[in-house]
Amino acid sequence: MTSSQAPEGPAAKATNIVWHHSTVTRAARAHQRGHRSAILWFTGLSGAGKSTLANAVNSALFEQGLACYVLDGDNVRHGLCGDLGFSDADREENIRRIGEVAKLFLDAGVVVLTAFVSPFRDDRRRARALVEAVDFIEIHCAADLAVCEGRDTKGLYAKARAGEIKEFTGISSPYEEPEHPELRIDTGCQSLEDSVAQVLAYLTAQGVVPGAAPSALPSPA
Repeated sequence: MTSSQAPEGPAAKATNIVWHHSTVTRAARAHQRGHRSAILWFTGLSGAGKSTLANAVNSALFEQGLACYVLDGDNVRHGLCGDLGFSDADREENIRRIGEVAKLFLDAGVVVLTAFVSPFRDDRRRARALVEAVDFIEIHCAADLAVCEGRDTKGLYAKARAGEIKEFTGISSPYEEPEHPELRIDTGCQSLEDSVAQVLAYLTAQGVVPGAAPSALPSPA
């Protein structure tokens, strides 16, 4: 979706609204900050290390002077998505909202890192379709279920296996692995330091992190 297009989805049902174009463009923000924005979409089972890796990458980007922010699954459910449960429909709406928020961060010139199970491919595909292909970087934290259960300090997997938690991803609800993610990281075996380095190397190659960028920053409008 380009900046000149009107948004689609629930808001499209309204007939008395128009899309307001900001006088400060995304390109101008990128030029001012010296880096472009992007959506880093971390996905994987509970316990796969999404939040840990996203926050570690966020810290590394911050130390390099980049504008960045983490949208964490648990944190978002305290507010923006506090009215949602964990049914398939609620999970779909949860990811729809996050996709829209991430798009706003993208336009604001921020590297936004989202750490959500986001178990369904169609939901992730819809989030990806909100922005240009180059702006969406899907990162699969690919730890095995056994590893994730072994890391479960909250006891969620044990409760799910005991039937105390319904529709728990990996136990009573499916997780659909990404088929073609931009990055697949073995967070079950690889160290956090190596995982962060893998992400940063990719971001540098793609021109998100200043360095050996394949192309120059866009000129401000």
